[in-house]
Amino acid sequence: MIQFTAPDATAPDASIIGVIPEGEFSAAGAKATVLGPGDAIPREPGNFILEQTLALAPAFDKARAASELLRLRRAGATVVLVSHDEALLEACADEIWWIRHGQMIARGDPGEVLRKYRCQVAARLREAGSGATAALAPVIRSGDGRASLESIEILDEGGEPTVTWRSGESALVRVSVRFAARIEDPVIGILIRTRIGLNVYGTNTELEGIHTGPVEPGRTVRVAFRFVCNLCPGDYTMTAASHDPDGVWHDWMEDAVAFSVADSRYTAGVANLRAKVTVE
Repeated sequence: MIQFTAPDATAPDASIIGVIPEGEFSAAGAKATVLGPGDAIPREPGNFILEQTLALAPAFDKARAASELLRLRRAGATVVLVSHDEALLEACADEIWWIRHGQMIARGDPGEVLRKYRCQVAARLREAGSGATAALAPVIRSGDGRASLESIEILDEGGEPTVTWRSGESALVRVSVRFAARIEDPVIGILIRTRIGLNVYGTNTELEGIHTGPVEPGRTVRVAFRFVCNLCPGDYTMTAASHDPDGVWHDWMEDAVAFSVADSRYTAGVANLRAKVTVE
């Protein structure tokens, strides 16, 4: 076994304990061999603390190392695996400790602890993005100048600026357009794309049956698009435009603002359909 003082915890014999550290993790006083990044996985059983030992390993080497750790455990070794690689911890840890500055935040079943940890990470990402205003930096801007996009705001359900939505929360995009000419029936719309340019979702006032005109020169029209952000975690961009019903652009801002989506769990793809799964 390996005894720690901070936190006050013991890694039992013949076990692999995964440790997710926030802040520094100290192995001072623990009677074990400490291995660092790039060190070889031991061949014989013993007490070992692997401090980010596999952090730089490619996928193949990491998979082989995980198998070797399991072999060592079966032979009676006690291994404390300090890592932020959640997949690696899930693959071989019997128990996970989540430690923050020497204090035990949670410990137990890997799935349960990782769920708590991911919830905390998602909440912190959402909090970090709250209050920040997405910079207006279009990749391409085009149009005939009869109207100008003044702002594209990424807002939370309370109308406060953010650059990070939480998957499943109510979201708001507000587009402000100032008109330089009289336009009979302007169409104002948005388009969400992934960071690699895949179209995810788009709509506009015409599709939604909303008429904004006619508008006179000097008038500003502000359109709010509200929806539930059922997107998978990742990075996205927002495009916005004002144009005639026949598609002639007044002003088009391509990938004008960037934002991200956070969640407490990994979900593949783009759309988070939130399936309810049963076994029949």
